[in-house]
Amino acid sequence: MGNAGVSIILPLFGILLTGFLAGRFKLLVEGASTILNQFVFAVAFPALIFNSLSGVSIEEFFDWPFLGALGGGMLAIFCLSLLVARFAFPDSLTALGLHGLTAMFSSTAYIGLPVIRMVYGDAGLVPGIIGAVITGAVFMPLGIILAEIDKGRGRSKGHFILAPLAAVLRNPIMVATAAGLAVSAAGVAVPGPIRTFCELLSGAFIPCALFAAGLFMSGFSVKGESKEIAWLVLAKLLLHPLITWWLAYHVFALKGILPAIAVLQAALPSGVPVFVLAQQYNTFATRSSAVIVVSTAISALTLPALLFFLNG
Repeated sequence: MGNAGVSIILPLFGILLTGFLAGRFKLLVEGASTILNQFVFAVAFPALIFNSLSGVSIEEFFDWPFLGALGGGMLAIFCLSLLVARFAFPDSLTALGLHGLTAMFSSTAYIGLPVIRMVYGDAGLVPGIIGAVITGAVFMPLGIILAEIDKGRGRSKGHFILAPLAAVLRNPIMVATAAGLAVSAAGVAVPGPIRTFCELLSGAFIPCALFAAGLFMSGFSVKGESKEIAWLVLAKLLLHPLITWWLAYHVFALKGILPAIAVLQAALPSGVPVFVLAQQYNTFATRSSAVIVVSTAISALTLPALLFFLNG
């Protein structure tokens, strides 16, 4: 599967490059990136999640060894990067939290799931979705809480907890996850027209997500603190997958395709939502966008090599 994985991943990055060139040469109207991003996250991705999770058992989703390996790697690199930033790149609590998120937040929705689905087929969808849910439901709110603590002096005591909690509950990804798991738990068969409707929308996910990622990157430069950017790229593309590899293969001893999918998700470039959050708090935006652009460009080489190593 290693050679096949390489031959699959290159066309996927070709779609990403097409989006990048479309943005550079201004082939689309201004604001197209925002609209396409909203379609991916609010429509196509939730349709894919609901369709996938409604047909699997609750036990398959709550695979605790897999969650331990994947989530443990995320938590380890988040804490390590916070510690490094505290002493090597001191800044506000908001910036430190965003530094940690940038180091561990994989581009699962934009790049990871398309790659996983093309390489491992439908069998890889649930583990891939779990990665997206963890980053969106656990670590993104953690970054928001740190930012709210930083700016929330004088506000009500529960504000910095209630605000991110409300944002998570309204997130289309979380709504689709809850709905899919509820249907699965109830043992209800999804009607044919609804499943076909979701399948049609799901079919747009891979090309739109990759094209949107390229379109997003075309509008940003890599200016910023070069040492901090280099450290974050190293942490994301090397340290994060190494820690996850140790957890997946040696600590939790995952079987089948699960350890490879865990390591692959950890080795993904930094995700766009970190930049969106940085923009919201007007902190760390330039550095996070630089890490996203650089790590995505480098991953065009590292991901095929990793797939060959994992599946060769």
